[in-house]
Amino acid sequence: MQEYSQRLADAIKKARLELGLTQEQVAEKSGTDVRTIINMEQGRGNPKLETLFPLIRALKMDSREIFDVAPNLDAPSIRYLRLLIDDCNEEEAATLLPVMESVLSALRSPRATKIK
Repeated sequence: MQEYSQRLADAIKKARLELGLTQEQVAEKSGTDVRTIINMEQGRGNPKLETLFPLIRALKMDSREIFDVAPNLDAPSIRYLRLLIDDCNEEEAATLLPVMESVLSALRSPRATKIK
């Protein structure tokens, strides 16, 4: 359980700092008490899903950072891309699929020019 608490603490603090938010701002955005945020960042307590879910959404986190046994520490660009996709509705995702496939095909082509 200690490993879970520390992983949760590290992930919450990292996400909060990446967004440039204070603990008070995170508490307000997630609808929880600032003391709860402080305790979670210090690896104390065992938050309920009702507390954790709004916090994950407020911090725009990928829940795999907390719940995966062996979290995949992707590059920030990949994490951000996943968050954008997760925020799409079905119609938007269906529209983006052929665009993404075309872009990836072009990028992976042997004749592709590197974009800087």
